[in-house]
Amino acid sequence: MGRNNHSGNRKKRIGLKRESSLGYYLIITDTEETEKNYFNGLREALPADIKENIVIKVAHTKTAHLIRKAKELRARESQFCQIWIVFDRDLVKNFDKIIEDAESSDMKVGWSNPCFEIWMAAYFGTMPTWSDSVECCREFGEIYRKHTGKEYAKNSESVYKDLMKYGDEDGAISLAKKKYVQAKEKNPLRSKQCPSTTVYCLVEEIRSKGRN
Repeated sequence: MGRNNHSGNRKKRIGLKRESSLGYYLIITDTEETEKNYFNGLREALPADIKENIVIKVAHTKTAHLIRKAKELRARESQFCQIWIVFDRDLVKNFDKIIEDAESSDMKVGWSNPCFEIWMAAYFGTMPTWSDSVECCREFGEIYRKHTGKEYAKNSESVYKDLMKYGDEDGAISLAKKKYVQAKEKNPLRSKQCPSTTVYCLVEEIRSKGRN
């Protein structure tokens, strides 16, 4: 009986992989709302046939536990083939070490310096040199209101939809790539690369699934 059940479960997992062949993304973040709402919105914006064949799961934990949480979830949910850690520079002291440890553990990192809002600002054609996350969020709020006519809220579930409606995602990716190269040339330490973000790498990859 145990052998039959084991075989049945194994077949079920294989079937799930086949049905969702376009990609499995397990995103671990240290924020409860902004990134989660953004990536959920991204998935919902994908074409129906693509959305049915791609899995994006967002989990939340404290910054210091990002890698440990990612390893735990990867062990439990081995069907997720791509592990991404998404977090901000903010005031994280071991920012560079977290990135290095993640990469050495076969994980990809979508980091933002100083904060995630620098990536979203790119949708509106700008990535200013904001000194810290407080200024970043405040100034992005002004940009967001200017372009959308709405007040920016971190818990907004429509943030991605608004960015797509009033902004330019292809332009955001191009701008983020340019800023990343410029910042990297100035300083090899990610903690010193500001303004910069690698979230565009994850977004570009997921969006490419709907264009193939």
